[in-house]
Amino acid sequence: MEYRRTGRSGLKLPALSLGLWHNFGDDRTLHSQRAILRRAFDLGVTHFDLANNY
Repeated sequence: MEYRRTGRSGLKLPALSLGLWHNFGDDRTLHSQRAILRRAFDLGVTHFDLANNY
């Protein structure tokens, strides 16, 4: 996973994140939701955006 520096703070964030609102705001099964999260993590995603509005 590529990481990018954020501003002048020195904080680095991954180039990709998974936004959960659109992925989990419907009637998907808990099993399906867990599978999406686990697969993303296995692929290197470490930032999960939990905002309820974009």
